[in-house]
Amino acid sequence: MLILMESIEPQLIQFFSQPWFVLPLIVWSSFWKGWALWKAAGKRQLVWFIILLLVNTLGILEIAYIFYLNRWDIDKGRLLKFLEKKFVRSKKS
Repeated sequence: MLILMESIEPQLIQFFSQPWFVLPLIVWSSFWKGWALWKAAGKRQLVWFIILLLVNTLGILEIAYIFYLNRWDIDKGRLLKFLEKKFVRSKKS
């Protein structure tokens, strides 16, 4: 079994590193990530935006967010309100 794996492993690495295999995955993932980030930013959901930006799942989390998870604001906007209060100067000053 070990000998079989040693002979198959280099072939798998070579297959998965081919541009014709990797490029469609990059395009697929970028499309869904961009759409999900756009939607999270539009809804001012900072926590979701950060999660979507940092976690790469080849579009799975992004698709779930776009069609289902965007209904829930994880922290009810508290983080964004805190950051705005802390870093945005009031217009009166």
